Amino acid sequence: MAGDTVLTSISNAFADAVDAAAAAVVQVHGRRRPASGVVYADGVVATLARTLGREDGLHVRQADGTLFEAELAGWDPATSLAVLRVPGLTAPALAPASTPARVGHLAVAIARSWSNAVTASVGTIAVIGGPLATGRRRAIEQVIRTTAPMHDGFAGGAFISTDGALVGITTAAAIRGLGVVIPAAIAWKTIASVLEHGRPRRAYLGIAGQPAALPELQQRGEARESALLVVGVTPGSPAEQAGVLIGDLLLDFDGAPVRSPEELLALLIGDAVGRAVPLRVLRGASTATLAVTPQERPER
Repeated sequence: MAGDTVLTSISNAFADAVDAAAAAVVQVHGRRRPASGVVYADGVVATLARTLGREDGLHVRQADGTLFEAELAGWDPATSLAVLRVPGLTAPALAPASTPARVGHLAVAIARSWSNAVTASVGTIAVIGGPLATGRRRAIEQVIRTTAPMHDGFAGGAFISTDGALVGITTAAAIRGLGVVIPAAIAWKTIASVLEHGRPRRAYLGIAGQPAALPELQQRGEARESALLVVGVTPGSPAEQAGVLIGDLLLDFDGAPVRSPEELLALLIGDAVGRAVPLRVLRGASTATLAVTPQERPER
């Protein structure tokens, strides 16, 4: 039947996607029960801190069964992403998807079972949103929630698109019955910062803001309909020193558009600390470019 042919093609496409990504998903031994990890680069594996349970005696097993000693390079308290250095690991890295995930997309969660076999779970992307609070004054800027069922062994595994590209890192946590996934863009940026500094450097501007629609008059020359309205500026902060005022509409940070607090937070992870960055604002009917030097977020 024609319907059987279509379903078989879809089924084969999912299996092919899993085959393409499976070698980059490894087994992580930290706690008594193994969990999963994703190869970020040669000799580097991303997983979740809660899958480890300790900082020494860590091991990673790749698809062919070879077991390697692993060293904790660092971890990020906000996302709970942990980074392992695994000398000698030959498993390939998994590249993030080049196109953003959308609500309604089908995707596959991949993990390694206790026997090191590949485990897969299919579902739809049900919600993309955030921020998600993960502790006192900590949050993940954006998370994906999926209908794909996941047991605890999926923690640190891969969430892939139907063509085998990485959409995010699975957490095996759930909110209202939907599995939580850390988007690949946030995960990869966080991991890069952990590798460089032992932890992510989160830049600080001292701005409180909220999304705001641009009036039609102010949209002239702007390829957007919204921006970030500055509703607060912390005294003595980099933003105040740069001349940011309450009521400014923040358009771009370092050339990247800003339409929400989440977008600004994502841009503040990485190499912005201590570097003069152009900050373009709309003030009344005129635009201005301010030079702001973000500082590392102060400890509370």
